[in-house]
Amino acid sequence: MSRPTRRCHQRPGTAHLGADDRDIYFYVLPEMLLKVVKGITAGTGKISLKTNRIGQGTAFPEIEIPIALDDVEKAVQIFNALGFEETMHRAFNQRRNFRYRDVEIAVKWSEAWGHHAEFEVLVESEATEAAAATERIQRVADELGVRLMTEQELKEFTRAFEEAQAAK
Repeated sequence: MSRPTRRCHQRPGTAHLGADDRDIYFYVLPEMLLKVVKGITAGTGKISLKTNRIGQGTAFPEIEIPIALDDVEKAVQIFNALGFEETMHRAFNQRRNFRYRDVEIAVKWSEAWGHHAEFEVLVESEATEAAAATERIQRVADELGVRLMTEQELKEFTRAFEEAQAAK
């Protein structure tokens, strides 16, 4: 008996960084996004605060605190006890990570977003590096034939998602 196989073309210079599935608790705050992340594949946990929201600029300042995998549920309990439970939604993210031309590319699936990709460049200083990082991401997206969502599209998608969550 034989099994069909699928081969995918990988561009030279592409690093496949592997699977990175996550169970994420999102706390959607008025001007920020707080997350508790259970790294299923990596066996890690973290608390992350993005100090702006999707659709409010291309740079997302982020503060992260690694936590033990066993502490993920406790962190969720703490944030819920602090009154954030009404703002929380939970999502499973299936993802595969790649690096191409110094751009991190996460190919993802989630119930809210469906299949999508996130292009990211980490910068130390938003003020001096964000514009160059944005240009690098756009060049890579263009080379790969990927159309990036506009800020307006991101804002509208996020608003529609939050309205649907609130109606539940």
